[in-house]
Amino acid sequence: MIAPVTIGLIIFYFYPFIRVIRDSFHNIGSFDRDLGFVGLDNYIQMFNDKEMWQTLLNTCEYVVIIVPLSLAFALLIAVLLNTKVKGLSFFRVIYFIPAITMSVAVSMVWKWMFNGDYGILNSLMTLLGFEPRLWLNDKSTALLCICIVTIWSNVGYYMIILLAGIQGISKVYYEAADIDGATSFQKFYKITLPSLSPTIFYVVIMLIISTFQTFDGIYLMIGTKSNAIKWTQSVVMYFYRTAFDYSKKGYASAIAVLLFAIIMGITAFQMRIQKKWVNYD
Repeated sequence: MIAPVTIGLIIFYFYPFIRVIRDSFHNIGSFDRDLGFVGLDNYIQMFNDKEMWQTLLNTCEYVVIIVPLSLAFALLIAVLLNTKVKGLSFFRVIYFIPAITMSVAVSMVWKWMFNGDYGILNSLMTLLGFEPRLWLNDKSTALLCICIVTIWSNVGYYMIILLAGIQGISKVYYEAADIDGATSFQKFYKITLPSLSPTIFYVVIMLIISTFQTFDGIYLMIGTKSNAIKWTQSVVMYFYRTAFDYSKKGYASAIAVLLFAIIMGITAFQMRIQKKWVNYD
């Protein structure tokens, strides 16, 4: 009964994972031609590659901006949707729609909105008396545009997870707090947050992993010919370009291994410190 899943994992996950590690020590050219074992040359090249360090810096900026804001907005909306308001189901569906919309469609719509020539954002700025901007071609705004789109796409999915966690908290705690005269903020800070900490922990881990793997929005909205690509390119984007545009799959494999090591290191660190703030009682 578990054979289909097991075979699928082996073919599409475990084998590619092992193959990538193996290829990182080889010079793999176009059409997967193995040009020989090169040892640590790919890793040495990577650590001396200025473009690689810039992409890693860009990716860290994505994580620093996207993770806390996505968590904050998702938690805020989850708390609001847990109250008794009219049309509650409607609002839950509306907020969840971005999570089930194809990333290609989302990126194309936002690309049109940010367009420097005829985008709706510049049209509004012109009406308000401001100068229009090339949002996706300016290095000072392009990264923030990607962050906005990613946060907008993330909030709905993680809002549902946090809302489920909130609804799983026993109402006895809130009734006791009401008897003691606790305010809404005190109940949120003393009851909701501690009880929700396991769910928040899960959301943070998933957000960090997905943000380190940011690719779709950059590839579809910025493109490789944009003036801002250097300051918006993520590690996964650089991996893709190295493997398929430059046909350096051995070097690209080394980049993938580095990204895996970074994500594993951060996840292990989070698992280690969770005991200090995650409450499983």
